[in-house]
Order: sequence, then C-alpha cells, then structure tokens
Amino acid sequence: MIATEYIESRLTRAGLPTPRGDLSAAILASLRDRERPPPGPEAVVSAADPYGGDVQLALYVLYELHYQGFDGVDDDREWDPELLRLRGELERRYLDALRADAPGTVGAEAALAQILAEPADDGTGVSHYLQHDGRLEQLREYAALRSLYHLKEADPHAWVIPRLHGRAKAAMVAVEFDEFGAGRAEDIHARLFADLMDDLGLEHAYGRYVDESPDEALAPVTMMSLLGLHRALRGALVGHFAAVEVTSSPGSHRLAEAMRRAGAGPATQRFYDEHVEADAVHEQVVRHEIITPLLRDEPHLEPDVVFGIEATGLLEERLGTHLLREWRQGRSALRKPLRAGEDGTACEGATR
Repeated sequence: MIATEYIESRLTRAGLPTPRGDLSAAILASLRDRERPPPGPEAVVSAADPYGGDVQLALYVLYELHYQGFDGVDDDREWDPELLRLRGELERRYLDALRADAPGTVGAEAALAQILAEPADDGTGVSHYLQHDGRLEQLREYAALRSLYHLKEADPHAWVIPRLHGRAKAAMVAVEFDEFGAGRAEDIHARLFADLMDDLGLEHAYGRYVDESPDEALAPVTMMSLLGLHRALRGALVGHFAAVEVTSSPGSHRLAEAMRRAGAGPATQRFYDEHVEADAVHEQVVRHEIITPLLRDEPHLEPDVVFGIEATGLLEERLGTHLLREWRQGRSALRKPLRAGEDGTACEGATR
C-alpha cells in the first residue's frame, strides 16, 4: 500500500443523503431551504415501518445535526423547535417498536449471561461467514456500511458520562479514554477504522456511505443516538454499551482472520486486533465497574439496562439476516454498488 497523508474523516461535512420516502424527502427539502417548513408530527402517522428506510433515514438525518451537520445546512437547525417536535414523534414510534420486540423478561445478570455465551449454533453469524467464506468485495461492503457506526464509534456513549456518578462515571470515562485513543489522535478507534477503509480502497469521509447502506444498517446507528440524547434512557445506553463491548472481542477475532485470509492490508487487521484485546478488558469493566454500581445506586434502571442489551441484539440480528441472505444468493448487500474506482486497488496482492 502506498503511504498517503491522512485526511481527518470529519474535516469536511457530508452532503445531504438521498431520500427514502415522502417523510425523509420533506425533511431534507426543509434542511436545504429553511423557508420550507418541515412536516408536522402528524406526518409520522402515515410513515411506513419504524424500522424501514424512510423513518430510519429521517432519524439519521435529524440526529446528525447534533454531530457534524451537513454541507449547506445552518448550524442552528440543530435546535429548530419544529424539527425537534417531529423527531420526538419519530422517536416515540421507534421506541414503541423496539420495546415491543425486546420486552426484557429477564434481569440484567441473565441478559448479560446470554450474550457472554457463544450460541450453540456457532458458525451462523456474519463474522463466522466472513471468516470462512467471505470474499474481499463482501468485506469491503461490510466496512462501508459499518462506517456509519465506526466513524462515530464512541461519541454517542460519551453523552452518558454527565448522567452517571461515582464509580460508574469513573469506569465509563476509563473505557471511553481507550476508545478515543488514550490521548493519541492516531489511535482513536474511529481513526483506526478510517485507516481500515483506506486499506480496502474505500473513501473514509464521515457519512460517505449513507446512500449505499441498507435500511437495516441505519437502525443500530439511530438507536445509539436516540439512547445517548435522552437522560431518561441512560440505563438503556449503558445496556447498549455493554452489549457492544461484551460481544465485540470474539467477533473482532473472526473479522481479523477474515481480513488476513482475504489478503487485505495491515490496517484492516489492526482495527480488529485492537478490539480483540481492548474489548476483552472493557467487557469486564462494563459489567463490574459500570453496571454493578449503577444498579446498586439506581436499581429502577435495571429494566432499561436489559432493554438496551436486547434491543442491540435485535437490530444486529436484523442486519445480519439481511447481509447473509444477500451474500449467500450471490448479490450485493448494499442498496447500490460501490461506485466506479472503488475497486480495492489499495489492497496489494489481495485475493478477489
């Protein structure tokens, strides 16, 4: 791989994405032209499936106003009262669907035990498939759609820090310190993922692959923003964080092996190797230093912690089902193929 100067993935703002239905089209039109009022909350009633592309893109766009914003959209739209009112209605609909599908019938210890154990039908998940059968183009598709999450990896979780206290706060800061590179910009996990994308011949600009990503890839991203932005959902955000950290290490090991087998560059392997080691430690910290003291001090949050764990598993399973169905049928899992020129040429000697 030819060394090039790294350009920060968030140095420039992304353009607004392509709508996926009437609701997202109306929101995008209002963001392009502030003289056009956004749709009212009543527009959500006629919107389709809360997990579907129209609702999910609408939420994704509204949440991104709190992160980087968009090229051509004024910063003050972040706090536009009409957009916030609309977002609130979308959130209620999304939360209702998530709570119905992840009802949380067990306690926190049982929920954690369920995700700590690898399933009995081991070998059926996305990371297993990529480890043993995944082709380079499928690894590149996976990296492209996961960039919506990994290029902002630790940011939504940081919102919970001022909402915790004592031992739980200190432990959360310690884990986030690692996620943000332990003081070294080149080791920020979002930067490591940008390096991975470079090695795979992908563009690492923040939000670059929104239009290519399937609806199922938007939902895990919108959920962590939803949980992060609401103090009342701090327990659910901790549950989400626990689910990510507990399941990350074995999956990252398999993805590192997949990258080696495909002949991808060293940065692809480094990202996942780093998560094998770091998240094995983080899993212990999250369980014993964050969740245990949090529930000791605020036991009423236990149902929300369980909800965060189960809702994360639900959305990851939906995404995995989509990816495996398309890949096993020999189809791309993206809404549209990676554009011409993104052909993986940055991976020297890669086996296609």
